[in-house]
Amino acid sequence: MSIDEKIVKKIATLSRITISENEITKLSSELNSIIKWVEQLNEIDTTDVVPMTSNVNNTLHLRKDVISDGNIVDDILSNAPMTEDGFFLVPKVIE
Repeated sequence: MSIDEKIVKKIATLSRITISENEITKLSSELNSIIKWVEQLNEIDTTDVVPMTSNVNNTLHLRKDVISDGNIVDDILSNAPMTEDGFFLVPKVIE
């Protein structure tokens, strides 16, 4: 794939960048050299390379997933204007 001056102009328009005519040919050659470099990377055999998310070997320290009510039910219900049997009471809205 090669990038010609027409594509550079279109990229500049889409990016809303003003480019002079002198810069178009320079940018075209620079973008082509970047694409050639990326194509060289495609030639590397990476079949035995393990995918990684970081270059540091880290393990996350996770807490145990324990379900609890926090043992503060009475404290929470003390804020409610009305309670019954450990639940909030709300006024009836629909008759």
